[in-house]
Amino acid sequence: MTDKPWPARLSPKVLAVLDDLPEHARATLRDVMDIAGRDPWSFPPFDSRDPEGEDVHSAAVGQLTAVYWINRPAGRLYVIHIVWLG
Repeated sequence: MTDKPWPARLSPKVLAVLDDLPEHARATLRDVMDIAGRDPWSFPPFDSRDPEGEDVHSAAVGQLTAVYWINRPAGRLYVIHIVWLG
């Protein structure tokens, strides 16, 4: 993995899973979070039926899904869960 900083904060659970992912999956996650960081609302809400959860979104690309929270006061994203189907 490169030493380049992540475009989003990663939860401890995500950090634990990250070490087990193949390099191309880590690169995909980095790219997806970079895209989401530019426009956090570009991916759909995790649960569109929950009006109070409007800041929790899921970004799915290929075999990877990342669930992230938009931290409005801090102006950054926080990845709370990832799923890799590979």
